Amino acid sequence: MIKLHKMIAVLLFIIAATMGCTDKKDIPPVIPAQPITDKNWQFETTPIWEDNFTNAGAPDPTKWSFETGGSGWGNNELEYYTNGANSTNINGNLAITAKKESSNGREYTSSRMITRGKGDWLYGRFEVRAKLPRGRGTWPAIWMLYTDNSYGDWPASGEIDIMEHVGYDPNNIHFSIHTADYNHKRGTQKTAVKNIPTSTDDFHTYRLDWTPYAVRGYIDGVSYFEFINENKGFASWPFNKKFFMILNLAVGGDWGAAQGVDNSVFPATMLVDYVKVYKMIE
Repeated sequence: MIKLHKMIAVLLFIIAATMGCTDKKDIPPVIPAQPITDKNWQFETTPIWEDNFTNAGAPDPTKWSFETGGSGWGNNELEYYTNGANSTNINGNLAITAKKESSNGREYTSSRMITRGKGDWLYGRFEVRAKLPRGRGTWPAIWMLYTDNSYGDWPASGEIDIMEHVGYDPNNIHFSIHTADYNHKRGTQKTAVKNIPTSTDDFHTYRLDWTPYAVRGYIDGVSYFEFINENKGFASWPFNKKFFMILNLAVGGDWGAAQGVDNSVFPATMLVDYVKVYKMIE
């Protein structure tokens, strides 16, 4: 019995020693995250993708698709987005028009145009020249969403709002980003506001410069927003995947109808002179 106990003890010692060696050998080394530095990335001067809306009639189907429906779109919006009936190219501009008319159980119609599958980008300079609609209850936006749910549903995979405007506050333009850590549902979104008194009277250029280091916003070439990559992972920086462009004109909603909807302003139109995308130079 004594010999058997000794043999068992030796065997257990050998097994424990072997497992200990395996554990140590298989543990990967801890590699600290490398800080992201601003390399002062520049952008090409010729667009890699653009639409100048010069061909009269329906928007170019090779560049744009329409998202349709009247589900409220997560914001309790009031419109039904049609399959192109509210968008047309006229006089060298894209006109997105919200109307007071019944459709599919909704009392308003409008358009939500996207480039997904026809224009998807990782980094770059994005310029949109537009004149915004006027009137309480309108909510136009120029923005970008993730092409794939790489990090999960909104807001985990990110959102970049290049321009948002609500009709009851006509002089202020908003640039925002939304992530898992920073979003309006938590009241932590990163936002900047710029006063543009002529936003509904004149065309202005709304721009995003997106690099691995930062998301930056501009109006008419003047910088007013910057969100720097904190290098803490996707919860704060999901902006390392492809995104696509969205142009839409919502009616009402949690923000757009915060002071009600004035039906006398319809039809209301957002005019877009051009959309241009410039590649970031590596």
